[in-house]
Amino acid sequence: MATKSPVIPQIPPLKEPDPEEGGTVVLERRTQKTKPPHLYQVVMLNDDYTPMEFVVVVIQEFFGKDLEEATRIMLKIHLDGKGICGVYSKDVAATKVDQVLAAANKAGHPLKCISEPVDS
Repeated sequence: MATKSPVIPQIPPLKEPDPEEGGTVVLERRTQKTKPPHLYQVVMLNDDYTPMEFVVVVIQEFFGKDLEEATRIMLKIHLDGKGICGVYSKDVAATKVDQVLAAANKAGHPLKCISEPVDS
């Protein structure tokens, strides 16, 4: 049985660009547009057992609010059933929720805190 030897295709050699012919290649820089991260709001929920003073202290400590702002947020939580303590990226919001829940648990309070996406 006779077999043919394989045929190797001929590839022409690459030609170096001639600077006199304007053979240079210029790449155009394109800026990439990145989207801002999705934001999440940290929401504290009202309960009938956690003292208002504790809620104010937690808001001051973990959300960096002054006494007046923390009191305003606490009253919103008390009157409306929930209040927004801050808006952050997903990871930061989750950390804030964990910190609040740990502090409430350590103090023996049933305070609840959640994070939810911000409606754009």
